[in-house]
Amino acid sequence: LLTASELYLSLDELQRQLNILEQLLSRETPAQREIWRRKILELREDASSIRRQGEFYHRMVNSNLRVQREREELLTRRRRRNKDGLGDAESAMQNLAEESTSLASSQNMVGELLMSGQAQLNSLIDQRRRMRGVKRMVLNIGNTIGLSNSTMRMIEKRDENDLKLVIGGMIV
Repeated sequence: LLTASELYLSLDELQRQLNILEQLLSRETPAQREIWRRKILELREDASSIRRQGEFYHRMVNSNLRVQREREELLTRRRRRNKDGLGDAESAMQNLAEESTSLASSQNMVGELLMSGQAQLNSLIDQRRRMRGVKRMVLNIGNTIGLSNSTMRMIEKRDENDLKLVIGGMIV
């Protein structure tokens, strides 16, 4: 397993290598150039996705550590307060103040989760848009090279089945 810093260093190195490859594209033949450009774009998207997933995992781990630390702190305060013998009214006020702080912290965490979910959703929408463009290009290429309609229908049927599998996987 990679640590977070090793992962980010590896992704940075991948970005540098992709930049070098992009500079070398001009040396390729025009037919090969487009193929390599697409491959480089796919690798950049994969690296970006891995980086986002790593950041999300890092936030979740930090959030869990923070929750555990806060829980211990609250329990420690409660034990100390019980030993100090504070009055009931003062103890109740402090408990309410701590509860308010805890609720605010929880609200911030939920906000972070919502923002992360929104970012993932935007990424999926962007991927969908790109895939529609790719589908149009594939259909145009297929028409250009003379693929039959039955072959195209078979490809589209496979695409629909793949979509069903993805949705089924997301539900499970």
